[in-house]
Amino acid sequence: MSTLVFVESADGKIKKTSLEAVAYAHALKNSVTAIALGSVEQAELESLGKYGAQKVLHASDSKLNAGVIQAYASVLVKAMQDENADVLVLANSSLGTPIAARVAARIGASLASNVVEVPDTSAGFVVKRSIYTGKAFAKVELKNPRKVIGLKKNAAEAKEVGGTVSVTPYAVSLADADFAVTITSSEKATGEVLLPEANIVVSGGRGMKGPEHWSILEELARTLHAATGCSKPVSDMGWRPHHEHVGQTGVKVAPQLYIAVGISGAIQHLAGVNSSKCIVVINKDAEAPFFKAADYGIVGDAFDVIPKLTEAIKAAK
Repeated sequence: MSTLVFVESADGKIKKTSLEAVAYAHALKNSVTAIALGSVEQAELESLGKYGAQKVLHASDSKLNAGVIQAYASVLVKAMQDENADVLVLANSSLGTPIAARVAARIGASLASNVVEVPDTSAGFVVKRSIYTGKAFAKVELKNPRKVIGLKKNAAEAKEVGGTVSVTPYAVSLADADFAVTITSSEKATGEVLLPEANIVVSGGRGMKGPEHWSILEELARTLHAATGCSKPVSDMGWRPHHEHVGQTGVKVAPQLYIAVGISGAIQHLAGVNSSKCIVVINKDAEAPFFKAADYGIVGDAFDVIPKLTEAIKAAK
């Protein structure tokens, strides 16, 4: 059995979620080929060997920089054929999820998204996946000979198991039909740490009372090397940019640590964060619903608690 891993990148750097996907594929005990599309730094591609890739393909055609889903799917279908791969692994992301669906439909593969564990192959090919926005799990048997697996963020450890690997250029022939959809504009998220990739997220809600008070959260985030997020009302009021909106209708996150400051804990917000490994809630309202979902809670005024917490972390470092 051979596995192909689609590797996502941004600004020439490979995303952590894709390193997790390569490590996950390595754990399947199959031969692992990684493929990257568009402009990616050579050293980044070579480093994929550290996480278990035995071969790396690079389709560097500049047309692939735009992230057109249909074009990406066409390249991956062809690569699976060329590499005789029967399993495709990719990160469950805003790009990876629609690509996975298109590839599965075109090659007649079984598809499982939000996968959280290495499959059980003792009796078939059974994967465990997160369902109901992380509230439950389902075990699903993938019966088709070819399979597409969308890996949930932080479901696999990006563990180094080897060394560098040589990179093979991969020539592709792209048809006009692959670019029937044109991306006219895009809004790129900014910040020292991007929200979807962050291991730690510091989020604020209406309890912060206004955008002028966000500096204490930004200082805490810098101290923790964390990304900043916010609740939907905060982004709707223009206190913070919309790409920081965390929740069911915003960005869904699954960091190791999620710190919610002045957020009441509406169900729509919880749906976007309940896959976090650890949730810390800071709110002066002891009856705030978010405390029921928290691993740790601090009842107190954020304007007293956050500066003290930041100083304590700095002192500990």
